[in-house]
Amino acid sequence: MKDSRYLILVVEDDYKLARTLEDFLLANQFSVMLVMDGQAALDIYFANNHLIDLILLDGMLPKVDGYDVLKTIREYSDVPIIMLTARESEEEQLKGLETGADNYITKPFLLRVLKAHIDALLKRTGKPEGNTVEMGRLTLNLGARKAYLDGKLLNLTPKEFDLIHHFCKNENVVLSRESILDAVWGYDYEGDIRTVDTLVKQIRRKLTDSCPYIHSVYGVGYRFEVNDA
Repeated sequence: MKDSRYLILVVEDDYKLARTLEDFLLANQFSVMLVMDGQAALDIYFANNHLIDLILLDGMLPKVDGYDVLKTIREYSDVPIIMLTARESEEEQLKGLETGADNYITKPFLLRVLKAHIDALLKRTGKPEGNTVEMGRLTLNLGARKAYLDGKLLNLTPKEFDLIHHFCKNENVVLSRESILDAVWGYDYEGDIRTVDTLVKQIRRKLTDSCPYIHSVYGVGYRFEVNDA
């Protein structure tokens, strides 16, 4: 499951500053990936671009220059990027912004100012924190109460959405039919446990055989497991 916190990729070759940024972001409830050269930044980004919410990118990096990293990422993505650099000239700032940076902060800077820029950019993206759950090929938008398989909207009923969300929150846990009934329908529900089987059958049909995430556990109930090869 994707961490509910925003994930920030920090690309900074100054070890002390990199660790300072990492500690600060973690303390402010962000998740962090940290790399210290431009090639590693590209490798990590393209391996995790579906997870990364924002990039803090140093302009001067070994192996691949920060501006080249920016240019390459911008060919594929509009992920928010803040340039961090000691270059103070107007020409350098324009170069970063024209290449596709969303913001430009010169060193040294106050950490609280950096956080204000981060918060403003993330707010502008319109992605509510903790609003998306990603499980293999399945994505749940909790705010909109919509589910997607490989990016395509699934036509789920409200109760089907509640059930699949419950499964996602309990990945790899064996759930009895009784516990599912209590959690999804409520303790005062007067129907029987066959209701669970019926709804699971409907969800499985919509996920298709190519996405067999809901496993039957004989005599007990079900286990949700992402088992993509």
